Amino acid sequence: MLLDGKVVVVTGVGPGMGRKLSLGAAAQGARVVMAARNEGFLAQVKGEIEAGGGEALAVRTDVGSMPDCEGLVSATVEQFGRIDGLVNSAYYHPAFLPFEQADLGEWAQAYDVACMGALRMIRAVLPHMKAQGGGAIVNISTLATRKPVVGEGGYAIAKAALAQVTRQLAVELGGYGIRVNQTVMGWMLGAPVQGFIDGMVAAGGDREAIVGGIVGRIPLGRIPPDQDCAKAVMFLLSDFASEVTGAALEVNGGEWVAP
Repeated sequence: MLLDGKVVVVTGVGPGMGRKLSLGAAAQGARVVMAARNEGFLAQVKGEIEAGGGEALAVRTDVGSMPDCEGLVSATVEQFGRIDGLVNSAYYHPAFLPFEQADLGEWAQAYDVACMGALRMIRAVLPHMKAQGGGAIVNISTLATRKPVVGEGGYAIAKAALAQVTRQLAVELGGYGIRVNQTVMGWMLGAPVQGFIDGMVAAGGDREAIVGGIVGRIPLGRIPPDQDCAKAVMFLLSDFASEVTGAALEVNGGEWVAP
């Protein structure tokens, strides 16, 4: 199995790709540690993993708090003895407004969650990964960093900073055997996007036209399913990516083709 025997920590586990990644990693042999602020949802996904024969730990965590991040790491090491992979996918999206109307406090919060939250988590896992001789870190980014969209500014700028975290730390931590990469996610078909589409329909939109407008921009001709997007993250966590670090893997069905 792709992640057999590895211990993988996933932050920001929610009903979209975070859940699918946790389930998928467990199915591929990983012991999965899930972190988010919603304890009830974490318990639900933990139950799903265990019902499938996997091992999981759920820890309520606010990545805005260094003590929370350190507590998550301590709980992981106490239960599983090591940390092989870290996925930084904690999420906060400011109100969907243009810059002139935006609350810059919300933009600062997006930066604190997406960028500083990742840095806090990396700092917390670093001593353990160094001691064991390596590890893999995957930062989850967004297509909005490639294609600016009015209303996405605070979120995209925070994720753009996370891209520099990826490059910087790939160079700084490579000597410890620690790889740092990012995935650049586009549309992902799952609960969040389905909710977005349902909301547009409820506001008077035509479902076929809405979905068609999205799919029409994607060369593969479909909205990438979130469970399949999660496979790209698992690849970067796995030994199949042993020589890959500092990379940005585009996971968007071809909507953006990097130069």
